[in-house]
Amino acid sequence: MNAEAVDEGVRGRRVLLAGGTSAAGRACASALSDAGAQVLVVGSDDDRLAAVSTEVPGVAVERCDLTDAHAVDALRDRVHAAYGPVDGILHLVGGWRGGGGLAGQSDDDFAFLLRSLTALRHVSRAFDDDIRASDAGRLAIVSSSAVARPIAGGANYAAVKAASEAWVRAVAQGYGKHARDAGHDPAAAAVVFRVKSLDGLEDALAASFVALWDDDAEAWNDVTIDIAAPV
Repeated sequence: MNAEAVDEGVRGRRVLLAGGTSAAGRACASALSDAGAQVLVVGSDDDRLAAVSTEVPGVAVERCDLTDAHAVDALRDRVHAAYGPVDGILHLVGGWRGGGGLAGQSDDDFAFLLRSLTALRHVSRAFDDDIRASDAGRLAIVSSSAVARPIAGGANYAAVKAASEAWVRAVAQGYGKHARDAGHDPAAAAVVFRVKSLDGLEDALAASFVALWDDDAEAWNDVTIDIAAPV
């Protein structure tokens, strides 16, 4: 793949970064914007959203509690009214809590981690029609290598990430079924990115997400991609 081909694939697409005020979100916003996409960053903290606007000029920002289903529905309506339907979503709502072996897997920590899955459910359902109607719809999440190699001290975290991957795979099946039922080639794809840690891999994640528009949906749907630091 060359940069020009990637740029052409995502150029003109409208992409929503859910929980996109982190370093990874800013890297993705910058890469998408540079490639010609229209970028909408959604977060829950006004100061962090303002920082994104300053660091990545031209991106749009929206404040929303993505764990609130009614707020997400209202977000969708605002996005449609202001910008139109979206072609892509990258789910970046996350965070880590753990340690202390199995005994340390507290209910409070589990509730904190579960917010990511709750937000994923709300966002993917609210914008499902958009992604399926797009001629190049893409949904992706950032998961963890802990799903494949869970440890007792990260049981809460691995369990939530595994559930999130299962949700995305179910979404992928829905995209495929929709295409088959309509009698056309798949146009939407749901993808899982796995990392051990995002520290230092923000640009690699951004490049991998942008590249999802460089191939047909069938090449990406229900695919898990490991992103690792260069050897």
